[in-house]
Amino acid sequence: MTESTNHAPGPAVDTAVDSTDGRVQKGNETRRLVLARAVSIASVEGLGGLSLGRLAGELSLSKSGVFALFGSKEELQLATVRAAQRIYRDTVVEPVRRLPPGVGQLWELALRWLEYSRGRTFAGGCFFYAVGAEFDAQPGRVRDVLAESSRRWHRLVLELLEAAKSAGQLRADADLEQLAFELISFLEYANAMSLLHEDEAPYARARRAVLLLLRSESVDESLLPTS
Repeated sequence: MTESTNHAPGPAVDTAVDSTDGRVQKGNETRRLVLARAVSIASVEGLGGLSLGRLAGELSLSKSGVFALFGSKEELQLATVRAAQRIYRDTVVEPVRRLPPGVGQLWELALRWLEYSRGRTFAGGCFFYAVGAEFDAQPGRVRDVLAESSRRWHRLVLELLEAAKSAGQLRADADLEQLAFELISFLEYANAMSLLHEDEAPYARARRAVLLLLRSESVDESLLPTS
């Protein structure tokens, strides 16, 4: 009589789960690829230059697959704005937030912004300047998202100014709202003029303008460069 041996079954492999995970991963990769191209196009041609068919064709993807990821042109536009926000946050905002509060932090913010524009993080300079001008008179979801993004940028600059004032590095009578307005204006005008005239000189002028502004409101000018 031969002794029978019972083998315990091995762990079950859920092929359905594996297949689903694979599709999700591929979908996420495709979405990142599409959005990377979309932010580049939109910074030059505007969000109106985006279409699901165009992106599918340029990236050799199926139009139905791209449509499944976004569903409509408006959803594509909104997703593109959110992708640009993440890039902007990682490039300009987060490195500055880690610095101690004061006029040095504000100066670093200005330098990072100017380099973000000058270095063409987005092919068309500042993404938000470009698409903001495109949608500023067009009510709707895209404009609402862009308006909120603009408000957040203003609040950030104001927050850093308030922190510098609390640290005793800005004059007690400094008008922070006016300072925020002027600082942002210098940066955005440099971006616009550089693009229009294909000239880097506006960045140097904006750098000097911001420096003079901060020095004029600083309690201790030695905390900032002289030139």
